[in-house]
Amino acid sequence: MQPTVVAEAATRLAGVVQHTPVFTSRLLNEWLGASVYCKAEHLQHVGAFKFRGASNAVLKLGAQQAARGVAAHSSGNHAAALARAAQLNGIAAHIVMPSNAPGVKRAAVDAYGASITICEPNEAARMAALRSVCEETGAIEIHPFDNDDVIAGAGTAALELIQEVGELDAIIAPVGGGGLLSGTCFAAELARRSMLVYGAEPSGADDAARSFALGKLVPQTFPNTICDGLLTSLAPRTFEIIQRRVHDIITIDDDATRRALSFLWTRTKQLVEPSSAVAIAAIRKHPELRGKRVGVILSGGNVDTSQFATLFESTPAAN
Repeated sequence: MQPTVVAEAATRLAGVVQHTPVFTSRLLNEWLGASVYCKAEHLQHVGAFKFRGASNAVLKLGAQQAARGVAAHSSGNHAAALARAAQLNGIAAHIVMPSNAPGVKRAAVDAYGASITICEPNEAARMAALRSVCEETGAIEIHPFDNDDVIAGAGTAALELIQEVGELDAIIAPVGGGGLLSGTCFAAELARRSMLVYGAEPSGADDAARSFALGKLVPQTFPNTICDGLLTSLAPRTFEIIQRRVHDIITIDDDATRRALSFLWTRTKQLVEPSSAVAIAAIRKHPELRGKRVGVILSGGNVDTSQFATLFESTPAAN
């Protein structure tokens, strides 16, 4: 896989995805001690960057493949993204979702016309349910991150950011399965800039950081974090990309993520989800980023409104 696939995906997705805005905030810069440029992917179609990768993968299907429909297992954002991409292209979508997936994300998938199969909230159950769905329907799996076309599409968010703001010292993206971070690596390489690429990961689901440190793939075990979009393990494909191209992976505890979430909601008025706020928290934590020009991918904004009170009740003051 070459970095040029991100440029090819950007051409393919022109007019399909939103060219989301990049925003800055004096208050945020002062709080973080850095000049931060936020790519607002929470304003993307379906409320997350995932629409980029899902759309790129769907658009690359041949006619015979498309006629079979598509399938995936996902806790939310990829599910909604694939359902919407399939709907826009007139093909069937079959989504396997764990029983603990946020209600707002399940409702979105349903609204986009996909067929939903609920399974137990563990990787083995999700994989078994997906195999069964694919066997029964003939649908083609579009993996949330272990797919070259999905990675290339995800990378277009970082490519747009870099093209808009120019030179950056660093760019940071959340990491769960690694599709967004892998795509961000390719975008940075394509731009031929000297920026460092960082991943941000909750300490309660830190398989990427452990894998990166050990130099071998370590599976996720019993994740425990408010960042529901970052619970999955890296795939061998994304681990290989991240291992070779990422400068560091910064782990953040949930209290720090809550502080960042509170700041984004109340000071910048940006309704992002915890899986986005972890990247902001990582900038505040990491001394190497102080005083630097830093790009950050705010990956999504699909927050279940029923969680608002709970999140703020347990959120330490953002100071």
